Amino acid sequence: MENYQVYEGEFVAGAATFGIVVGRFNSFITENLLKGALDTLKRHGVPHANISIVWVPGAYEIPLATQRLASSHRYAALIALGAVIRGSTPHFEYVAGECAKGIAQVSLQYQLPVAFGVLTVDSIEQAVERSGTKAGNKGSDAALSALEMVNLLQKLPTAQ
Repeated sequence: MENYQVYEGEFVAGAATFGIVVGRFNSFITENLLKGALDTLKRHGVPHANISIVWVPGAYEIPLATQRLASSHRYAALIALGAVIRGSTPHFEYVAGECAKGIAQVSLQYQLPVAFGVLTVDSIEQAVERSGTKAGNKGSDAALSALEMVNLLQKLPTAQ
C-alpha cells in the first residue's frame, strides 16, 4: 500500500479566538443555536474571553459583519448563525442565497474558516428540530466545524 500524506483536524482549540455572528430575526431559534455553539466551544476548552458575539438584524446582514470581523485578523475562525424560514414569497431564496454566498466569499477572501450555522428551512417545525431537539443543534455542529478547521489549517502547508 502506498504512503499518503493525510491531514485531519481535531477538536482542539488551543488559544484560538472565535467570533460568532448571530441574526436576531427568528431569535427564538437563533438564541438556541447560539447556546449550542457556546456550549460546544466551552466543552472543548475555549475560555469566554476568547469568544466574541455580534448580533445583527437578520441573516442578510451576517456576511457584512463576518467580513468586518475577518478583516480585523483577531479571530482564528468565525461562526455564522441564523434562521431563514421559507414563506409564501421568493424572499427566502434571496436572503438564504445571498447569506450563503457572502459567507463563502468572506471565508475565501480572508482564508479564514467561517462555519455555516444558518438554517434554511421550509417550516418553523424544521427550524425547531435543528436548533436543539430531534435533529440536534446546528449551532453546536457549526462550532465543531470551526474548531476542526482551525486545527486543520494549522497543519496544512502554505505557499512559500
